[in-house]
Amino acid sequence: MKEQRYFYTPEPEALELPGEEAQHAVRVLRLGMGDELNLVDGHGGFYTAVITEASNHHCRYRITGKIPQQPEWKGSIAVAVAPTKNMDRIEWFVEKATEIGVDDIVMLECQFSERRMVKTERLEKVAIAAMKQSHKAWKPQIEGMTDFMHFIVREDLPRQRFIAHCYDQTDIKPDGVAEKPFLADVLESGEPALVMVGPEGDFSVDEVRAAESAGFRSITLGTSRLRTETAALVAVHLMRITNQ
Repeated sequence: MKEQRYFYTPEPEALELPGEEAQHAVRVLRLGMGDELNLVDGHGGFYTAVITEASNHHCRYRITGKIPQQPEWKGSIAVAVAPTKNMDRIEWFVEKATEIGVDDIVMLECQFSERRMVKTERLEKVAIAAMKQSHKAWKPQIEGMTDFMHFIVREDLPRQRFIAHCYDQTDIKPDGVAEKPFLADVLESGEPALVMVGPEGDFSVDEVRAAESAGFRSITLGTSRLRTETAALVAVHLMRITNQ
């Protein structure tokens, strides 16, 4: 069976592929007038189309069918993560999280952050490529660098919000419990959820305390010591399994 190749067009009713997608279809794949296209809008819709005009810079089409998709998971899945010094690692996370299924990805600027600037345009391209490759109809929203203290008090955060860190709870609250619950044990299926993952040096104690005061619950992602991008991906996977 021939592999279906998808082209991303956020506004399919415009009847023309965006620039890079058009060049890939016409210049790389040598598609021309009358050839069929499979389109995805990133908002839950697949389309079939036929090319009506092809040139070096344009690829126009006629829509022949629409196949709306229901979300593959309930609620919404969000992760806020401090980007790593090596951007290849955070790009890997965005790619794999998109393949698994995620709604929102936020880049956090924390006290111990190794990187304080990111190019969201590059992360968008990674997410689009992963969405097409994995035949997903939904593209995650990617938010650029956001200050930790400003983020935790935002009014649009879900009720289920968690912070993953490596401290014992007695480090956070001297009279608190020593054990943090495992994320999968406290997630409520079908409800929007958000997990924050810190940089390689972890969140600071003050950041964890501030997050808990803002309604976040401290959790663990298991007994293994995980790197930032691995921890973020584990969080996405646990939320995805719980909500599928």
